[in-house]
Amino acid sequence: MTTVNKKGVRQMFDDIAWRYDFLNHFLTLGIDAWWRRKAIQLISYKEEAIMLDIATGTADLAISLIKYKHPFQVIGIDISEGMLEYGKKKIEKLELTEQIILQVGNGEALEFPDNSFDVITIGFGIRNFEHPEIGLSEMLRVLKKDGELVILEFSRPKSTILCHLFDLYFCYVLPYIGKLFSKHATAYTYLPESVKQFPYGDNFIEMMQQAGFVETTFAPLTLGVVSIYKGVKR
Repeated sequence: MTTVNKKGVRQMFDDIAWRYDFLNHFLTLGIDAWWRRKAIQLISYKEEAIMLDIATGTADLAISLIKYKHPFQVIGIDISEGMLEYGKKKIEKLELTEQIILQVGNGEALEFPDNSFDVITIGFGIRNFEHPEIGLSEMLRVLKKDGELVILEFSRPKSTILCHLFDLYFCYVLPYIGKLFSKHATAYTYLPESVKQFPYGDNFIEMMQQAGFVETTFAPLTLGVVSIYKGVKR
């Protein structure tokens, strides 16, 4: 089993940042963009909202928030400076530097005051937390009353046959392609193992509820390969 602590996760993402966007789109056949749009559709807030995108990476989700929801501002944080550098280049090219601010930040120790944000999003990042329950408590703290949390994360299909096919792709095909293109020996081996260990579905909903979120829901997409979670602060 490949285990990676926070320092190791940061270094791993720094190392693959140069290939991250290409492999994301290539390995998901471009469906990742549709997944992000489906997650964003669950957000009630629109104009004038202040949003926080945790584990923003190269800012794909932050950019999509601006495109589809038109908030006043999105702050994107990530532990990987390498990923953020690529995100900043994309934002500059799109002339969104005033609407999206990227900065180094840890989702388990948010450096923001209480009640700061209308919406928090995380796309494929919560499973990399060492202590997701601490991260969820931090998110609840910095959300405003009636604020919304939307999380997009990998999960596992319920069908036994689909689960075997999922494991075949994630455990053998994906690591091979990932290593070939990223030149990183373990990054795309870590991915399937982190998905297996993540408490998806009802188990994660229970974790959200224990952190204090209400009106919690989750919806599987693409035969259960990913799921969208939503919770509200009251």
